[in-house]
Amino acid sequence: MKALIIEDEYPAAERLTKLIQKIDATIEISAVLESISLAKLWFARNPSPELIFSDIQLSDGLSFEIFESISVKSPVIFTTSYDEYAI
Repeated sequence: MKALIIEDEYPAAERLTKLIQKIDATIEISAVLESISLAKLWFARNPSPELIFSDIQLSDGLSFEIFESISVKSPVIFTTSYDEYAI
């Protein structure tokens, strides 16, 4: 399985990568993207991964902008360290 991580904080991206690998070592992280602009560019040039982990608040806005502008059929697991976005 290929997964994508959209996270602007390096320590959080590293923790998430390690946690994913600990749960299932066969999951391949295709890329770690730090911004909305990089994510849009990546999706324009690559096939959608099977699973996406995305922080909500990125340095250049809310990650929802990514999914409003492109068609993504993959499941998205949203992550956040902000209480106001927690469900």
